[in-house]
Amino acid sequence: MKIPFPHRALSVLPIVAAFVAGATISLALAASPGQEATGKGAAPPFTKEDMDKAMAQMQTMIAPGPHHKELERFLGSWKTTTSFVMGGTKTPGEPGSANITWLMDGRWLRIDLAGSMMKRSYAGFVLMGYDNFKRSFVSTSVTSIDTAMVRLEGDMDPSGKSLILYGTLDEYTTGEHDKMVKYVYRFESEDRMVLEVHDLPIGEKNTQVVEVTFERAKGGA
Repeated sequence: MKIPFPHRALSVLPIVAAFVAGATISLALAASPGQEATGKGAAPPFTKEDMDKAMAQMQTMIAPGPHHKELERFLGSWKTTTSFVMGGTKTPGEPGSANITWLMDGRWLRIDLAGSMMKRSYAGFVLMGYDNFKRSFVSTSVTSIDTAMVRLEGDMDPSGKSLILYGTLDEYTTGEHDKMVKYVYRFESEDRMVLEVHDLPIGEKNTQVVEVTFERAKGGA
């Protein structure tokens, strides 16, 4: 009888893998330093030097670095204006707000959004950070007006004045799945930034479909 593997169990696999890896290292270190591998094809013992090297490499992956400092420019309270863009023409802007704080100090941003789109109120939540192992900025967002979760990944441009992220989304009005999208945060000053959303399958020109301007609120950080 084939027993179906529960999908919920998938979420614990990374934890189990980490535990198994840690146990393997511990067992290797428990062996005497001078012990030689025996048996055909046996791996050499894991030495203290190997452990020190692995721990040093791990530290570079888990510690915040210069890219995380880049995230500080997002922090604060902002007034937003959201417009749709069609063929290069923007609709009248609709007001909103954004409150951006550290979810985990120096590592992950929490972006709380509120406002209206097409005269319909909405709330949004964005989790943003920098993944040292991927060597990319990553972002995941959800809103109160649909059931989609959008994940993005990208990098700062060479000038350091724009963060460019790519991802996919499903267009439920047309039935299209995994459409390529581009999000660009343009840092115009310490007190103003602009978010552009581009629908890439449109073509090479006039791909922008949404624009959100962020103006730092008076008295905000």
